[in-house]
Amino acid sequence: MHDHAHPPGIRGASSRRLLTISLCLTATIMLVQVVGGVLTGSLALLADAAHMFTDASALVIALIASAVAARPADDRRTFGYQRAEVFGALINAIILIVLAAVVAIEGVSRLLDPADAEVAGGLMLVVAVIGLVANGISMWLLSAAQRTNINVRGAYLEVLGDLIGSAAVIVAAFVIIVTGWMPADAIASLFIAAMIVPRAVTLLREVFSVLAESAPKGMTVADIRAHLLAMDGVTGVHDVHVWQLTRGAPVFTAHVGVAPELMEQGRSAVLLARLQECLADHFDVAHSTFQLEPDDAARCEQTHA
Repeated sequence: MHDHAHPPGIRGASSRRLLTISLCLTATIMLVQVVGGVLTGSLALLADAAHMFTDASALVIALIASAVAARPADDRRTFGYQRAEVFGALINAIILIVLAAVVAIEGVSRLLDPADAEVAGGLMLVVAVIGLVANGISMWLLSAAQRTNINVRGAYLEVLGDLIGSAAVIVAAFVIIVTGWMPADAIASLFIAAMIVPRAVTLLREVFSVLAESAPKGMTVADIRAHLLAMDGVTGVHDVHVWQLTRGAPVFTAHVGVAPELMEQGRSAVLLARLQECLADHFDVAHSTFQLEPDDAARCEQTHA
């Protein structure tokens, strides 16, 4: 006995629209930064442009994964294609790690062998401010959606990194304008590389948690069992499993012992509805499966488990 309803989420047109808008902003600012980096000789601007190029690629992956995830379930993929979001997020994380290594190598190389060309701090500052504003807009657009969609979460983290990177470039530009100290540009590049790593690790941990079918963060089997056992007619709860298909899409299964008099009165269907409502209301689990068993059978099964 189970509930076939799936969580509405935001894996449809709304999610893809937000990602598309963010992609357009990211690609535009990336081109501006590339031109600015070439004209100013700023490694930090080029590093930030490379970061945004990676983000643009990640957003394309996110859009593709979002579209795939929206496909309905079929006889072979009975849960649908929502896991596509997880694989897209995994690719994003790997790209971030590669990017961090490349930027770090280039930054150290610039410090060890400073370039002769001067960095034009004024133009560098203008381009960085434009990037900061655009990234702020993208973050605002994605802020709500990223709470329930792992792929949008990845895009949100990348835009956050871009915003911080733009702020670092602004600081470096000010230092160059005020003091003329050119190594500030390379140091900003190393900062960008350093801040990428924690973001990638965080995203990887969430991806592996989903793929390992761990219980969603903040959800414990003990709490769920206590809620179910508090319901009239429930004598036992065992063989409990809770995992998530992707962020915001938890799945729950359990065997539930039922009092004999309740089953004799034919009230099992009413209890099933209450169990499903309990999971949906208290734990935001829209897809739950319960096997209702007579109290004696449940006790026997628990003994031999």
